[in-house]
Amino acid sequence: MARFTLPRDLYHGKGSLEVLKTLGGKKAIVVVGGGTMKKMGFLDRAIEYLKEGGMEVALFEGVEPDPSVETVMRGAEAMRAFEPDWIVSMGGGSPIDAAKAMWAFYEYPETTFEQLITPFNFPTLRTKAKFCAIPSTSGTATEVTAFSVITDYKKGIKYPLADYNITPDVAIVDPELAATMPKKLTAHTGMDAMTHAVEAYVSTLNCDYTDPLALHAIKMIKNDLVDSYNGDMDARSRMHDAQCLAGMAFSNALLGIVHSMAHKTGAAFSGGHIIHGCANAMYLPKVIQYNSKVESAAKRYAEIADFIGLGGNTVSEKVDALVKMLRDMNDALNIPQAIKYYGEGGVKAETSIIDEQEFLAKLPEVASNAIGDACTGSNPRQPSQEEMEKLLRACYYDLEIDF
Repeated sequence: MARFTLPRDLYHGKGSLEVLKTLGGKKAIVVVGGGTMKKMGFLDRAIEYLKEGGMEVALFEGVEPDPSVETVMRGAEAMRAFEPDWIVSMGGGSPIDAAKAMWAFYEYPETTFEQLITPFNFPTLRTKAKFCAIPSTSGTATEVTAFSVITDYKKGIKYPLADYNITPDVAIVDPELAATMPKKLTAHTGMDAMTHAVEAYVSTLNCDYTDPLALHAIKMIKNDLVDSYNGDMDARSRMHDAQCLAGMAFSNALLGIVHSMAHKTGAAFSGGHIIHGCANAMYLPKVIQYNSKVESAAKRYAEIADFIGLGGNTVSEKVDALVKMLRDMNDALNIPQAIKYYGEGGVKAETSIIDEQEFLAKLPEVASNAIGDACTGSNPRQPSQEEMEKLLRACYYDLEIDF
């Protein structure tokens, strides 16, 4: 038996933010990030809509990129003090992910973070509140997924939390919010969405319900991401829908080792963070080459290539065409092809902010952590410790995959 879970309601299209008036309820707490939603006027608009719907509103601001365990605990404490019956989170993936984890600790204060790390081990939610998610970036799709990524900075590890309980009740996918994204964020979140769709399609848990969503998302992202990056607002609007479709696919088919590696390298090095979407963009072509050594996975990659018209006569040629397309997209989006060229802010650089010697010294531990990541189990090829270390080296130096 398999399961396919989505939000109860998904509102999309320009102006859909106004549906906040109709949620119903007495109290709503709004969880946001660093200030973009306030600066652009969307936060005030959301609060006004909630008040028009008869709700008392509280605000929890300042969720950082890659939200920490500490921020989650502070937010849960604020929720316990206010006692909302709706949690409304708007912005990028970080505030929505953080609010999902806050939700669990609000309803179950005795729960520990260690308990939530185990996949699909959340307590039953909605005993106190329902959840509404409103994304402003076109990548994470956390508004429709059963996932949240929280960082333990003391351990230098990003933890993907997974449970169908944290799939939001309501998602509002309003492209007006996505119009605020700067170019770099558009590139990184867009390639995050591409990775979601590709990994969902080749996941060992793919099915007839997830495949159409993944394929159509890949086609839309191929057609619209670069134009969105270059300022085409119609393409930006379509990308907001495409990333949501990719999210529906991966939330139910799960992911693979591109995400395992991105989770475990993101906060592991002293030089700085490897931005999640950028990590996925760098690692995806290498992982496709690695996974395609398994015949069933190669066939699925070839099906993607066929669906988006990349050409090729053999399965191998089609896989190569898919890898080339993704690398070409990275070039067009000013994303480096390897960690060696990952400079400040993700721009191609002569000197990486990730020190080579530190990378090599931490490689065995990072590889072990990646193998243990929740996303590894649904990858079509299960890596050994030696293979994961080789794969990570290839992602650092931009090496060909021959194993």
